[in-house]
Amino acid sequence: MHPAVRTRATIRTGPVPVPHRRAPRLRSLIDADALRVLHRAARALLDDLPALTDRLLAALGEQEPAYRTALAHDHGATWEEAHRSLRHSVTSLLDPRGTRDAAHRCTWRIGVSRAEQGLPLDALLHAFRLGGSLVWQRLVEETSRSAPEDVRLLVHVATDVWDYVDEHSGIVAEAYRQTERQLAWRRENRARLLATALLDGTSRIADLPETAEGLRLPEQGRYVVVAVEGGRPQLPAGVRATAVPPGASVYWHSGGEVDHGIVLVGDEGDDGDDADGRDPVEALGLTADGVPGRRVGVGGTVNGLAAVGDARRLADLALGICPPGGGTIRLTEHLPEALVVSCPELGATLTEQVLGPLLRLDPADRDVLLDTLTAWFDCDGSAQRAGERLYCHRNTVLNRLRRCEQLTGRSLARPVDVVEISLALTARRLLRG
Repeated sequence: MHPAVRTRATIRTGPVPVPHRRAPRLRSLIDADALRVLHRAARALLDDLPALTDRLLAALGEQEPAYRTALAHDHGATWEEAHRSLRHSVTSLLDPRGTRDAAHRCTWRIGVSRAEQGLPLDALLHAFRLGGSLVWQRLVEETSRSAPEDVRLLVHVATDVWDYVDEHSGIVAEAYRQTERQLAWRRENRARLLATALLDGTSRIADLPETAEGLRLPEQGRYVVVAVEGGRPQLPAGVRATAVPPGASVYWHSGGEVDHGIVLVGDEGDDGDDADGRDPVEALGLTADGVPGRRVGVGGTVNGLAAVGDARRLADLALGICPPGGGTIRLTEHLPEALVVSCPELGATLTEQVLGPLLRLDPADRDVLLDTLTAWFDCDGSAQRAGERLYCHRNTVLNRLRRCEQLTGRSLARPVDVVEISLALTARRLLRG
């Protein structure tokens, strides 16, 4: 029996009444009559299904902008979809058990298809409610035309007719949401793959438009990459927001050891400064030490998404310079260190050639001379300030510096030698251990 005409049991509470002789069940007779009226009207609707489909599409075109677009784009496919759905709706009134599975499959396919096409879910649910309303309206119209005295019997099936509409609205909504989740996962996964290729420098030129769309970044623009240590587990949103201030256009890519943010800092081809004359990277606040306990490297700017791979390598270089305790290093402010880190082998060779005689001294003597050299460079060549930092007299500093010159064979008064010693000290600090 169709669920629209099944007998409803009364829910009782309290003591079970004493059995007594029952009166004749008039409800079953009413249900049978209602079923007869329902079937007669439903068969008439099947014969008039194309006209009913036209009415539904006309109503949708008038009330739903999304369906107006669908009808203009592919009227035939939309008509066929509505026709199949209405046919299952009407035939389910005649044979609910026999048509149930097919009706469910039809509704599920509609939900999947419309989710893939991007039709709003609200518009889709409205279409199902409108379709149910038109079917009920035609049932009443047909019964009023053929047997007006039977219209009152349709009241007994009204609730369950609408239950069918509610059931299929739930099915189409679940199909839509599942498909939407799958599509979102595919988009995110595709965007991740495209971002990986972009950061690795292996992205194809033909993929750049899709990459720009997936990452929601312009293909032409000036970019910088921010590398943040500590990618597992994924960096909290708060840490990312601190590394790249709110308002910046950025795509975050999570890695095993490092997270990379692709940050848009300006339009390609501009002069590199903002309206205040500041560097755009500085204007975004990417040079601040705002991520406590995290090592952050900020690379140099590049033009276009195609060059993001180069920007990533620069950011990784900057990250390699960061002190172990955390901090933010902008590569363009630490180019000598970057030169050393970019080629550790040459850095180690330079350290040995320039500082080798000092490194082979007794540890106590070695550390005193190296600390004195470092302090002298940090104090811009001032023996007085270096002495204050080391808690000794400036003459003591000068004596130690002369000994360094004798051991290394280099003069702190010769610019070339000063550069070599400075780079060697930097290499030893960055590459040690």
